[in-house]
Amino acid sequence: MPEPQNRDTAADLQVAWSEGAQALREGRDLEAEGFFQRIVAAGEATAAVWVAIALARHGRGDMAGERVALEAALRIEPREMRALIMMADNYAGAGEARAADSYYMAFAKLAEAGRDAAWQAEAQRARAMTARFAASYEAALRPQLARFDLDTPQARRMRRSLDLMLGKSEIYLQQPRNFYFPELPNIEYADRDAFPWLDRIEAATGEIRAELIKVLEEDGSFSPYVEAEPNRPSFNDNGLIGNPDWSAFYLWKAGLPVAQNVTRCPRTMAALADAPLCSVPGRTPSILFSLLRPGMHIAPHHGFMNARYICHLPLIVPEGCAMRVGSQTRAWTEGHACVFDDSIEHEAWNRNPDDLRVVMIFDVWRPELSATERDFVSTVLQAVDGYGVADADAALP
Repeated sequence: MPEPQNRDTAADLQVAWSEGAQALREGRDLEAEGFFQRIVAAGEATAAVWVAIALARHGRGDMAGERVALEAALRIEPREMRALIMMADNYAGAGEARAADSYYMAFAKLAEAGRDAAWQAEAQRARAMTARFAASYEAALRPQLARFDLDTPQARRMRRSLDLMLGKSEIYLQQPRNFYFPELPNIEYADRDAFPWLDRIEAATGEIRAELIKVLEEDGSFSPYVEAEPNRPSFNDNGLIGNPDWSAFYLWKAGLPVAQNVTRCPRTMAALADAPLCSVPGRTPSILFSLLRPGMHIAPHHGFMNARYICHLPLIVPEGCAMRVGSQTRAWTEGHACVFDDSIEHEAWNRNPDDLRVVMIFDVWRPELSATERDFVSTVLQAVDGYGVADADAALP
C-alpha cells in the first residue's frame, strides 16, 4: 500500500503565510510564492492569498502570471480592493486601455462608497486614470465623428451622449417630490430657441431690473423663500426654512397675484403677457424676484412636479454665481433667460463675497403637454389639495 502523504496542518499553513509575507517584504518574490502555493495546494487559498501571489509575480515582472492570480482572487471576492486596483494597473501596463478603465472606475466607485480612508489616495489616482483614458478615447473618436459638428448648438444631444459614454457626465433623472407625469423627455436645460415668447421678456430686462431696484431701495419687501407650513412636519434639514439669505419678492404666489406687488411692477407683468404660465390653482403660477445673499448655497433638491419648466431671467449677477441642473453647471448671464426642469436635481450658489444675486423666476407648462393633459394635471393636484382639509361634515368617525 502507498504511504500516506504528509498534509500541512492549519498551523503549518499559518507559518507558510507568515514566512511568505516576510519573503515578500524582503523582495524574495520566488520564495514567497512557494510558501503561498503550499496554501493553494492545501485547498485553503483565499482572495488575500491570490493577491499575495499576484504581488510576488508582479515583483518578478511576470505580468501574465500576475493577471491569472488576480483573476483567481476576484473569482473568490469580486470586490477585493487590492485585486481591483492591481488588475487595473496590469491592464494599463499592457496597453489595454478599455479594460484598465473599467477596473479603475469600479475601484473608484467602491472606494468612494465605502469611504475607507486607506483607499482614498488610490481612489483619486484611479479617477485621474479614468480621466486620462476618457481624454485619450475621445481624441481617438473625434476624427471619426468630425462630420457631425459636435461643438455646434444643434449637436447638443449627440455631444451629451458622447460625454455620458466617456464618463465625463452623469445621468440625472426626473424625480419630482409630488407628481410625476410619464413619458416627458428628461431634459436638464431646455433649448432657449424653442421658446420665442422669451424674446419679449429678455427685451424688457432693463425695465424689469429698474422695477426690481426700486423695490430693493424702498423697503424690506423680500421674505425668506422657504417657509414652514403650519400644518406640516418641519425638520429643516437643509437650514433653509426662514433663512433670509434666500429671499423672494412675489408678484404671483401659489396661483394668485399679490396685488400690492403687481401694482409696483407693471412693466414686469406686461413683459410676461405671452408666457404660457403653468396654472394649478393653489400652487402655480409663481412669479418672483429670487435673491441670494453673498455666500449663500442652495443645496441639491428637486421640484414638486415634472409637468412644468422653471424659467430664470437673470437681473443682477455678480461674479461667482452659478446653477447646476443635473450634470450641467451654468453661470447666469444678465438678460439671457434659461429654462430648466426643476424635477431634476439642481442647486445654486452665490460665491461673491459682497454682492447680491437676483433673478426673476416663473413657471410655464411643458410644451409637450396637450391642453387636455394640462387640465388633467391641474385637476388632479387641486383634488389632492382639497382632500383632508378641515370639514366637519366629512370628518372621519
